[in-house]
Amino acid sequence: MDTRTGLPVVGMVGGGQLARMTHQAAISLGQSLRVLSVTADDSAALVAADVRIGTHTDLAALREFAKGCEAVTFDHEHVPTEHIEALEADGVKIFPGSKALVFAQDKGLMRERLAALGAPVPRWRRVTTAADIESFAGGSWPVVAKATRGGYDGKGVWMLSSPEQAAELVATGTPLIVEERVPLRRELAALVARSPFGQVAAYPVVETVQQDGICVEVLAPAPGLSEARALEAQQLAIDLANSLGVVGLLAVELFEIDGGIVVNELAMRPHNSGHWTIEGARTSQFEQHLRAVLDYPMGSTTLTAPAVVMANVLGGQPGGISIDERLHHLFAADPGARVHLYGKQVRPGRKIGHVTVLGDDMTSVRARAVRAAKWLQEGE
Repeated sequence: MDTRTGLPVVGMVGGGQLARMTHQAAISLGQSLRVLSVTADDSAALVAADVRIGTHTDLAALREFAKGCEAVTFDHEHVPTEHIEALEADGVKIFPGSKALVFAQDKGLMRERLAALGAPVPRWRRVTTAADIESFAGGSWPVVAKATRGGYDGKGVWMLSSPEQAAELVATGTPLIVEERVPLRRELAALVARSPFGQVAAYPVVETVQQDGICVEVLAPAPGLSEARALEAQQLAIDLANSLGVVGLLAVELFEIDGGIVVNELAMRPHNSGHWTIEGARTSQFEQHLRAVLDYPMGSTTLTAPAVVMANVLGGQPGGISIDERLHHLFAADPGARVHLYGKQVRPGRKIGHVTVLGDDMTSVRARAVRAAKWLQEGE
């Protein structure tokens, strides 16, 4: 509890952009967001007042960090499960808890649990040898291999087109699952929030556009998605949140295929597919996550415009005009573009910010968002 305000303190493990934007949402709620950051120049550490330096793999640092927090949550899934269990044994309120979060941490456990729940998933198998992968492929290549833990933004995912490639990957010693290559039409995401009380709020289903395994655009609502399919995706996300006991945000990444949807991945935290909600929904995903972990009533998820597009700003090649000059030109050219920069060092391909544009027509809104992000990335 913050003795100055009488309001609870939420601790967020991880100092990345998700913690930075959660801090931004906490301000309007009068909350104190405490951040556990690896370094003082991480994205959230640059803006939050209550920053503790430590790593998510250090149990002693986690225990010290949790003291005085009403609830502890995460901006990534990489905290060791045994550390979360130890904090829970200490009486710390962890959201999502270890029994839920493990299904976002371990892809093998996730696939097993989803299959047991009857959720639509691709055909898959745990593998330990190249022969396992070759048997799974059954002569029909390519297949998708995934590291069971630690992958993100295209890392830890491999498209295998031959037994030779399978053997090379197995030789690295990475624990793996393999999945069939789904004949997808496009990728969707269903985002819901759930409180300890059990209240659930669902956002409109969005389309996510991927490039080299990295999300580059999010279109809200998903263009051309039938009401029946949207309701199916939202109900699936709600059912999973309830069945897995998730508290906070749950992002269900989906493949749309002919005749249905299948689950690709789960994330139990604010998610890139929900950044558009800062300007595009009545309650942002970051505020909603705070409401959920504090067991506050959920906020409205209604869109603020008929069409909303978020485009990620990726690090481009060094050189050219400064980012400040690029902002000047962008705001002059498109005053309606909303920019969020994360305070990160620029590296090619790294997410350093995003742009959100709202309007009435998805085609024109998307073109504006993509143009703005490209300008900030390339300066031309």
